[in-house]
Order: sequence, then C-alpha cells, then structure tokens
Amino acid sequence: MFSIEHDFDTTVITLVDEGSPHLEEDVTIQGFEECVTIEQYDPRRDEVVKIIMSMAQVRELAAALNLPEGVYRMSAKD
Repeated sequence: MFSIEHDFDTTVITLVDEGSPHLEEDVTIQGFEECVTIEQYDPRRDEVVKIIMSMAQVRELAAALNLPEGVYRMSAKD
C-alpha cells in the first residue's frame, strides 16, 4: 500500500510494507525540485535514517531497475 500527497514544494510518497510476516517500517519519499529524500525509522537505532539523492541519481536508479547486471553510464541525452 502507498499514499501520495502534494504539498507546496514537495510530493510525499509513503510506502507501507504489508506483504509478509516480517514487516519493515514505512518508507517516506519526498520529491523536491533539486533532490529526493528517502526516510525510514530504524528501531535498532531508535531514529529516522535519511538518504538524499540528486535528481541525476534518481534517474539512474529508475533506469537501473530495468537493466540486467552490469556497470552503466547514462548519456547526456537520457
């Protein structure tokens, strides 16, 4: 299950793990003009862990999800 919310300067997507007996914490993805942040609560550390990705990294991640194993470089036109 997931939800999508549009705020003034960001789009917030929340992913809820409801598929297996060992459930993970919700993942919150926030898309800004210049970057995307991914946050998830870590119960072992009792804190929220945040990853910040540039838009170029997001494009490469999206491309990587559809490619076989290997090393790739995105061209300027991608």
